[in-house]
Amino acid sequence: MPFQLKTDARDPQGFLDPRYTCDAGHSSPELRWEGEPENTASYALFLEDPDARSGIFTHWLIYQIPKTLHHLPAGIPPQESLPNGIRQGVNDFGKLGYGSPCPPRGDAPHRYIFKLYSLDFVPPHIARCTRDELFAVMGTHILAIAELTAFYREMASRLSKAG
Repeated sequence: MPFQLKTDARDPQGFLDPRYTCDAGHSSPELRWEGEPENTASYALFLEDPDARSGIFTHWLIYQIPKTLHHLPAGIPPQESLPNGIRQGVNDFGKLGYGSPCPPRGDAPHRYIFKLYSLDFVPPHIARCTRDELFAVMGTHILAIAELTAFYREMASRLSKAG
């Protein structure tokens, strides 16, 4: 079975449920996975928008996910340390935890890519870890990557409020 990342947070066309965006709840979505390599020691998860005007924009960085875990529930709080030793880093909004997708007014739908990395080690804790810092530590320890893409654009209600 291939390494797969899944969620119920997308509609049949692949669009992210507004509950997980700036247009509604700002909640992180539920994610689950299976098919990881046998020698996985931990996981790291990134959520990135490659369509951001400034280049790749990191919305979420979570690491030290135990190898025994195969599910992240919706609504993970924005704190550095979570149960089971899980850690969250700093997103490109400059905050810990999940930063809701919120593409600019008038943009075409953005792609939001969840990447779950199977690692052969447990990365060390790095206070207020950034994307670049975690990638540097992960280096050659990546065994496999499971990707999931969701699309999102501003809601009509936000368009009408903006003028």
